Amino acid sequence: MTGGAFTVVRAGALTTVQDLGRPGHAHLGVPRSGALDGDAHRLANRLVGNPVTAATLETTVTGCAVRVRRAVWAAVTGAACEVTVDGRPAAWGAPVRVPAGAVLEAGPARHGVRSYLAFGGGIAVEPEIGSRSTDVLSGLGPAPLTDGRVLPLGPPPGPPAAAPAPARAGFAAELVLPVVLGPRHDWFTAAGLRTLTGGGFRVSAAGNRIGLRTEGPALERAVPGELPSEGMVLGALQVPPDGRPVLFLADHPTTGGYPVVGVVPEAYLSAAAQAAPGTPVRFTLRAARPRGR
Repeated sequence: MTGGAFTVVRAGALTTVQDLGRPGHAHLGVPRSGALDGDAHRLANRLVGNPVTAATLETTVTGCAVRVRRAVWAAVTGAACEVTVDGRPAAWGAPVRVPAGAVLEAGPARHGVRSYLAFGGGIAVEPEIGSRSTDVLSGLGPAPLTDGRVLPLGPPPGPPAAAPAPARAGFAAELVLPVVLGPRHDWFTAAGLRTLTGGGFRVSAAGNRIGLRTEGPALERAVPGELPSEGMVLGALQVPPDGRPVLFLADHPTTGGYPVVGVVPEAYLSAAAQAAPGTPVRFTLRAARPRGR
């Protein structure tokens, strides 16, 4: 712990260590994992002078609080929340100098779901399969935070560079997700596909880092039963027997036997990660990009 450390004062509902994940191991049954809101994770790191690959804390709804053992630059991005240092208001979405022994707290999310806390030097837990990310499905990476736990920080990178573009402070009232149909859209009737794009869906409270679950109308099937297990990709829109789509996020399983009606491009998954339960969801159809382009 030569670079310093912090102690968890308040772990929150689900706070995990995340970086950009461990892509490229699906053939071994290892999900990609990594920060669900990659844009917010990258911004938090840039604000404190870290490379975007450095590990941050990802909180869920209730935020968290930590006591740093060395003076450190920190930043909170993602879900808008109250930020304090030893109880005094501090900036959200900007570098904050936290003195040694002080408590940095990210409060409950006011808009969005997940906040990201970056510290100069990054969180220096030991990597597993090339990543420091917590994977709640496979159990790889450090366990979710608990009160009293101590985590190491890497060597400080120096003062933050010029501030990047400001963090976004709000999220849309409706989650609009484009869908490229396939590979199993032919398992659904024409009426079922019209249901997919007809609206009426909302984000379910049952979602997690594995997938965003929806509430609303059921998609009518043309083919009954299940498939033999086949590969699943990030952004897959899988339809379980109840007919309500589930959007696979970073900790998704690498195989599955329910049909995938389509895939949501990765660029839209950060917004999905910040959609609170009850948020309306609208799916729109997008043509597949021709190969070679």
